[in-house]
Amino acid sequence: MIEWLLITSVIAVFAVLVGVVVAVVFWKRKKGGVTEEPDYRAIYFVGLVFIPVGIALMIAIGNPGLLGITAFGVFYMLLGLSNRDKWKEKK
Repeated sequence: MIEWLLITSVIAVFAVLVGVVVAVVFWKRKKGGVTEEPDYRAIYFVGLVFIPVGIALMIAIGNPGLLGITAFGVFYMLLGLSNRDKWKEKK
């Protein structure tokens, strides 16, 4: 039981670190005058991938904490859909 707690803690810390790095990069880009709109279409597709991956990992490993990946997927998918008018066209 303790190993699952350790694994989940490591994943949570990694997710927080990635979030901090992304936030710093966006902040520096905005501060530097580069204000490029994110590709909401890509964010939507990332969400579509995260949802089944989270469910499959939860079933395969048996740790319900991995449904957090599914929650990220739902969040990304909703973010992409809510900004559908800003989707970038394929080139």
